[in-house]
Amino acid sequence: MINYRYCASPLGQLRLVSRAGFLVRIEFPGQRAMGDEGDQRNDTTLDACALQLGEYFSGTRRSFELPMATSGTAFQETVWQALRNIPFGEVRSYRDIATAIGNPGAVRAVGAANGKNPLPIVVPCHRVIGNDGRLTGFSGGLAAKRWLLELEGAP
Repeated sequence: MINYRYCASPLGQLRLVSRAGFLVRIEFPGQRAMGDEGDQRNDTTLDACALQLGEYFSGTRRSFELPMATSGTAFQETVWQALRNIPFGEVRSYRDIATAIGNPGAVRAVGAANGKNPLPIVVPCHRVIGNDGRLTGFSGGLAAKRWLLELEGAP
């Protein structure tokens, strides 16, 4: 069963989605994954996610402790795990992530996997920047990415 709830944030109304007690998606305003309409019901996972996001946005939380379930290719899952290892307030380039996963030639593939991250903020894809130091795509938009990095005090 798929459940969802909305969560107010400085970035707009986020849609949090869970399945079988696991957080499976966070959507920014205007996004909506097809086929996961579900029921608007709170569950303990969604409540915990909303609470932890509120703490993060208020500056009192630096990491998330939530039951998560992503479903991607083996490569995507490897990239998403590498994203979880980027410390709060730090950034990495796509090349850094490719090197970290042992595949330095996969910079473009890392970018593609980063863009398909279903759990932005919680799995911090906003901490990945272009190899030249510029901000690059983000599902919530570049203004949201910039805001998140400023919240964290990232360079």
